[in-house]
Amino acid sequence: MWPARECLVRTDLFRSPRLWLWAAPGLMWLLFCLWYTNTSGAISEPEREAFLEAAAQMGWGDERLASIERFMEQDDGGQFLMVNLLDLADDPEAGANMSRYMEHMLPALLERACHPTFAGDVVHQAMDLAGIEGAETWGSVGIVRYRSRRDLLEIAMNPVFSDKHDYKIEALAKTIAVPIAPSIYLSDLRLFLLLVLLAVIGIANALWARR
Repeated sequence: MWPARECLVRTDLFRSPRLWLWAAPGLMWLLFCLWYTNTSGAISEPEREAFLEAAAQMGWGDERLASIERFMEQDDGGQFLMVNLLDLADDPEAGANMSRYMEHMLPALLERACHPTFAGDVVHQAMDLAGIEGAETWGSVGIVRYRSRRDLLEIAMNPVFSDKHDYKIEALAKTIAVPIAPSIYLSDLRLFLLLVLLAVIGIANALWARR
């Protein structure tokens, strides 16, 4: 008799709406984290060789190949941010060319859990400048989050990207793109989603308790 009653209690527990109120969002958050986080580790030696071969076939010069090789060798498997300083060319087609570039780039980013995290227009020329010429004026700044260095290279080595990247070059008078490893990063979507889910669950739980 007791085992049967215990079985009924367990069955009722799994049917409890309040249990699923916590379990369903928790499962959704875990699945999102698995997709949003690089679980494949750092770039392996065979991958490095394949990326370098693809880059060489695309016509990358020795200096650029050496730079990308160091970039891969230093891979820790974690996410990183690409800080972009942009200055559009004095060309009526500059904005349209940048839009053509982003038509390819944005979907390629999103399908790999990569995305812009910040964008804004520059409101004044550089106020602190040393050791660099011609960098006083910029038009805008954008920051893109990459799930991993592998994701960036998969986008860059796509032959379609090479053609679309020409639109970006034509659109810009000058640009700087610098990858950084975030030490303080409050825009992480895993944290944001967790806070939103906890807030929604808390409100729903409070309303349920008042029934």
